[in-house]
Amino acid sequence: MMMDAEHISQELQQCRASLEEKEALLAAFSRSMAILELAPDGTILSANDNFLTLMAYRRSDIVGHHHRMLCNPEYAKSPEYAEFWRRLHAGEVVAGTLQRMRSDGSRLWLEATCNPVFDAEGKLQHVVSIAADITAHVDDSQENHSVLRALNRSLGVIEFSADGVIVGANSNYLKTMGYLPEEIVGKHHGFLCDPEYVASQEYENFWRDVNQGRFFSGRFKRIARDGRPIWWEATYTPVLDVDGLPIKIISIGSDVSYRMVREQRDREYQHLLSLGINETDNAVFITNDTNYIVFHNTGFSRMLGFAADEVIGKRPRELFEGQTAILKLIDDCYAVIAQGNSFHGEEMMIDKQGHPLWVSTVVNPILDGDGKLINAVCILTDITNTKMHEVLQYKALNAMVREASLQEVLTMVCLELEHIAPDVVASVLRVDEQGLLHPVAGPRLPEAYNQAIEGIPIGPCVGSCGTAAFRAEPVEVVDIANDPLWADYKHLVLPMGLESCWSTPIKSADGRVIGTLAFYYHGKRKADAFHHRLVDVSLHLCALALEREETRSRIHQLAFYDSLTGLPNRSLLMVKANQAIANAARTRIPLAVLFIDLDRFKQINDSLGHQAGDELLRTVAARLQIEARKSDIVGRLSGDEFVIVLSQCDLHRVTDVVKRIQANLSLPCHIAGVALTPLASIGIALFPDNGDTIEILLHRADMAMYQTKEKNRGRFSFFSDEMNTQAQERLALEGALRDALRGGDFELHYQPQVNVRTGLLHGVEALARWHHDQLGQVSPARFIPIAEECGLIGELGKWALEEACSQLSDWRRRGIKVPSVSVNLSSTNFHDLDLPQFIAGLLQRYELAPGDLTLEITETVMMDTNPSTTRTIHEIHAQGVKLAMDDFGTGYSSLGYLRNLPVCELKLDQSFVRDMDRDETVLALTNAVIRIGESLNLIVVAEGVEDKRQYHLLKQQGCDVAQGYLFSRPMLSEIFEHWLKNFKIDNFL
Repeated sequence: MMMDAEHISQELQQCRASLEEKEALLAAFSRSMAILELAPDGTILSANDNFLTLMAYRRSDIVGHHHRMLCNPEYAKSPEYAEFWRRLHAGEVVAGTLQRMRSDGSRLWLEATCNPVFDAEGKLQHVVSIAADITAHVDDSQENHSVLRALNRSLGVIEFSADGVIVGANSNYLKTMGYLPEEIVGKHHGFLCDPEYVASQEYENFWRDVNQGRFFSGRFKRIARDGRPIWWEATYTPVLDVDGLPIKIISIGSDVSYRMVREQRDREYQHLLSLGINETDNAVFITNDTNYIVFHNTGFSRMLGFAADEVIGKRPRELFEGQTAILKLIDDCYAVIAQGNSFHGEEMMIDKQGHPLWVSTVVNPILDGDGKLINAVCILTDITNTKMHEVLQYKALNAMVREASLQEVLTMVCLELEHIAPDVVASVLRVDEQGLLHPVAGPRLPEAYNQAIEGIPIGPCVGSCGTAAFRAEPVEVVDIANDPLWADYKHLVLPMGLESCWSTPIKSADGRVIGTLAFYYHGKRKADAFHHRLVDVSLHLCALALEREETRSRIHQLAFYDSLTGLPNRSLLMVKANQAIANAARTRIPLAVLFIDLDRFKQINDSLGHQAGDELLRTVAARLQIEARKSDIVGRLSGDEFVIVLSQCDLHRVTDVVKRIQANLSLPCHIAGVALTPLASIGIALFPDNGDTIEILLHRADMAMYQTKEKNRGRFSFFSDEMNTQAQERLALEGALRDALRGGDFELHYQPQVNVRTGLLHGVEALARWHHDQLGQVSPARFIPIAEECGLIGELGKWALEEACSQLSDWRRRGIKVPSVSVNLSSTNFHDLDLPQFIAGLLQRYELAPGDLTLEITETVMMDTNPSTTRTIHEIHAQGVKLAMDDFGTGYSSLGYLRNLPVCELKLDQSFVRDMDRDETVLALTNAVIRIGESLNLIVVAEGVEDKRQYHLLKQQGCDVAQGYLFSRPMLSEIFEHWLKNFKIDNFL
């Protein structure tokens, strides 16, 4: 019995020790976790203090109520919630993240484990929910075992001996730390800690206190197997024996590393948020429920100039007393945020130093649970630059779109600047291409001042504006009265009370100074930061307006003025002339129109080059303007044609004016190093005698000019009715000429050319003839110039070529021996790059050799500078076609071209032949030409041989070929054939 009693006693002691250990474990859980006990039907049976603190409930608020009061109402009605209870009744442990509702309505997510507890019959007695650091007070030992199992499944548990040696750890702890049991059991607690911490006094104190029976709760850093830091939110609870000595230490906790990282990020975020609020340029302040300022950032002081002791505890109205617009904005703000809405507004305010600035205001209300305003967060953003841009740009650009004048646009800019900054007197000056100043806008400056500085050249000591434009940099003068820059101009501004001036150059996109923007001040002072901002905003608007005006002027210049001479072009000339004619008609005072054309301009252009020609045109334009009065109009039509409209000018006065113009024009000038004497032919038409519109007057003055060209170059002629008749005839002749070319009314006549040495036929010259049904026989002297003017000469030349080749081919087939045929071509024909191919086609079609055809060219062709002319001539010569220089000796430059052109014949002009038997000089000249031809191996053909005397003289001088009426006039092909059949040289001599 004694043995049984001792055995029973030992078992009781072991049970008691076991119970004490379990109770100690439950106590540790209770201090670290939130525990809730539920009835099978979901009624809350009990909750520990940790749970009540966590959920912000009193115990009486939840005990006896259903568990769904802690859940989101939607979740409580959902199938998921029913499934939650089904699984618990089925005996499953439900673990995971659960959302719960605190008493204040806020939501809480819990990492929880819900453990069903059954009685001996397997009936669900209650459910224990474990979340965080709580232990439920359960008396039943069976229930204690259930709670321990639930805690074991959800938390990390590790046990140590009294001296800190690890004696065991559950799977949750091992899994989190990455160890196997054998890797840590038997190791000291310090094995899991940072070595620096283990060596510290804090660690030594920790174990001393635990061994004295003190428990510890908190967050502890431990080192996992892979070296990662793991943060445990845990409780260290000592288990004591009957004598109060520690048997072991139990640590229960959960891994809160993620929460620590998140909290660290939150702290960093809050730090950055604090930095952001204080370092931002925005002004931020917060008011309480009674509208007193309780916080402001450093940006508030920077923006508005107030110190902390001037703001905290004040109402916003007190800071802006007297600023009506801001006080109204504050009242409007109160009305909006009182309804729980955010407020936004923009207004100009004055800071503590008295500087104006525009601010954008955003106020957000902070409400309590009952919707009552407890705080308001106000953010002020300085939008001065943006607002100045917005106001000034909108008004300035709108004015430009309306095509407002430069003065109107810049005056508006100055007025806006003076409105924003009332202590400023603004002014804008324009700088022209010659560096002269021109006032454009200055609404508060007297007109006398603007007139006094009009046209002043910029320079190093020309006040603030002239110097700023000269230096291309801002110039600030604080004391006008004593600054040397204003020495010559201070008397203009000091009487107005202006003592300081700051001027900034306005620059174009390409960096040119095109104007200045000046701020004048009453008093000696410098521009402040606000004024600098105003100028920064305004400069590009002023530049845009000035460049726009430059562009408009340039467009106007290009549209209405000749770019070479600067004279009005045809468009502007016609407008001004019509205005002058209208005024002359109204006042009944005569008016004259002068049409001026330079003589021999083409030769000057060709020989000296186009640059020399342009220089001559500019010289002529300048001389014409000298003779013109202010009321007269001088313009350039095109090329070398100028027009002058002389207002209030009758027949007698116009003669005097024209004589002066011609005398001035004919003064020698040096162009391209060559001394020239310009001459001009002038045609004159009078209003109203010769027409009542500028179009009619110009046309008739042009006709008079052409008559001068034909009869007396370098002079002038008045329009007459006879000229009009001639012009009408000329116009009719042009129409008839077009019809004749299309209708085949032209025909070729052939004039023989006789070899002087052999007396045989040398060849024939084909000459175009035109017989019109009404006009009769039209002379080539009439239709050739018209064909050239109206662009038909090229077509006429090609017709003559084909007709002559066809006729020569016909003669050859019929055995009529004609050695060759000559055809005259104009310079226009040689502009045609297809002419060589055209001629080659004709020779092939009519089975002619190239040497059977001779092309006669004039000095005009030789002097033609068109590149296609020279190219065409050389290509034709390369084919073997002969070239003859017609009318040789009549042009001053013919000799200079002989060495450059591949001619084989010289045709001595008939003017020499006609006078050679009466004028020894002419006889000497014909001899010289013949000698030139002889020395150059060229055939010399004398034209216009009409009598035997001329023939014998030419024969004596050694002339090769003679052509003229002595032998025959030009003949139709049939008549020529009869002439040739009977031709013998002796019959004519």
